[in-house]
Amino acid sequence: MKKISFKSAALIASVTAGLTIAGVSCNDDFLNISPTGQISEAQLTSKTGIEGSLIAAYSHLNGRENRMASATNWVWGSIRGGDANKGTDPGDFTTINPIQRFEALATLDVIRDSYRGNYEGIARTNNVLRLLKTPGPDVSEADKKRISAEARFLRAHYYFQLARNFNRTPIVTEEDDYGTGIETIKNDKDLYPKIEEDMLFAYNNLPETQGAPGRANKWAAGAYLAKIYIQQKKYGEAKPLFDAVITNGQTANGKKYGLVPNYADLFKASNDNNEESVFAIQNAANTGSVNNAFPEFDLNYPYNTGPNGPGNCCGFFQPSFELVNSFRTDANGLPLLDGSYNNASNAVKTDMGIPSATAFTPDQGPLDPRLDHSVGRRGIQYLDWQPHPGADWIRNQPNGGPYSPKKYTYYKSDRGSLQDNSTWTPGYTALNYTIIRFADVLLMAAETEIMVGSLTKAAEYINMVRRRAANPSSFVMQDGKMAANYKISEYPASEFATKESAMKVLQFERKLELSGEGHRFYDLIRWGTAEKELNAYLSYDSQFLNSALGGARFTPNQDEFLPLPQEEIDLLGEGVLTQNPGGY
Repeated sequence: MKKISFKSAALIASVTAGLTIAGVSCNDDFLNISPTGQISEAQLTSKTGIEGSLIAAYSHLNGRENRMASATNWVWGSIRGGDANKGTDPGDFTTINPIQRFEALATLDVIRDSYRGNYEGIARTNNVLRLLKTPGPDVSEADKKRISAEARFLRAHYYFQLARNFNRTPIVTEEDDYGTGIETIKNDKDLYPKIEEDMLFAYNNLPETQGAPGRANKWAAGAYLAKIYIQQKKYGEAKPLFDAVITNGQTANGKKYGLVPNYADLFKASNDNNEESVFAIQNAANTGSVNNAFPEFDLNYPYNTGPNGPGNCCGFFQPSFELVNSFRTDANGLPLLDGSYNNASNAVKTDMGIPSATAFTPDQGPLDPRLDHSVGRRGIQYLDWQPHPGADWIRNQPNGGPYSPKKYTYYKSDRGSLQDNSTWTPGYTALNYTIIRFADVLLMAAETEIMVGSLTKAAEYINMVRRRAANPSSFVMQDGKMAANYKISEYPASEFATKESAMKVLQFERKLELSGEGHRFYDLIRWGTAEKELNAYLSYDSQFLNSALGGARFTPNQDEFLPLPQEEIDLLGEGVLTQNPGGY
């Protein structure tokens, strides 16, 4: 069983249940029996109590039964970004359908869940900061400094989620409460100054290492603050942070930041909290609650695999045709940056519509090896299970295509130890989800160097990532040989002759390296390429998935942000929340 070393299950339960503080006001103490479930103010403000409240704030990173609020952003960053289609059946989880089509309504439950879920995280961080105002005698000044920095790190994270998805939402701090004006706070202020203030405080006050690997440390805050800066195109502010993180950064458990030698090892529960993990959602299996495991990907496994595969449900999150084709390389092992990867002569061979019983030979052309660590495709070994059988593991090919997700899927060797069999599906695992990893940092730093630094340095960072991908010891093997014709090489200096050509390389490398990890949509918005890239993806994939994507289109100045939930607008009354453009 994998456990989180800083977890306090009893305190998490008490804090998240919203229990009240019991008070005693007369001398007849024996008459003042606290109702069952109440805890005293002294318990809450003790070091143990405040730490428990902080862990409750950490625990909400995975959404706690609300997958739409999870920091994985598999819907908001990857499906909206064209990495994947919703997949499965059209009639299953139908409110994701309009999200992938950019036809979101303010009344959709998934939008409401994302919004409210992130405010739940903010409420938990505010609770910690409120308790720190009157701490118990066992809370030292050093404790206060560290705990407040961790809480503000998490609050910045939750607000960053809201800012990227909804633009402006109400800014609620530990000073605000019900009955004191919280319900009248408008969404008329930019969230980013508050996000920056909180994350800068975290960077300046967090220790370099922590007693538990899942806690935020100084370097996680530095990387996250730089990420926040570049999302606003504040490259000048981001550069010194990236320089410091790359040169001096280390994980919370004291490992110098670096790239894991084998790409596949990034997505193994047995290799959690490695040198590439800058900040991750900590998950655990077999604790008595699957909410401590990896609950939000329980739908995102190949469908109906039986005992020879990782799941009995549900076929969601199927990689897109456009993404798979992007892994095509040329004879020199370089990607097709001109977009010709979608041409008929270059598109990756697919078994779309071919029954599993019919013979099929996988693509024989040159491919980036990261494809088969990221996408399950027919005839290619699927982790340590078996070769992907094709349609037998796909719920509805006409609706989702022939591909299965592969990253963040548990291994056969994990069964019973790093995977949980206690509930309706075996899809709950101990695998951490990495919100920021070092390859992401290197690529963000490369983007920053292109904008305000050195094109040579940008090439160095990008090729570090590419060099790792080219490590032959990490290639998917089958029957004693490479499972496909893997061919990859580093970018030549000529690709970095101009800022424009360097950015084209950077953008494509982020697409390949970070596919399915929740980044793509936000990258496209930052680069100003969303309309071009997303409409090209929708047009291409709709040839195969017309019922799911036919006629779908990204509309600029409307689809960059989700509509605010109509329930929230109605609840607060007229004049409090202003709806986003196109929200209805």
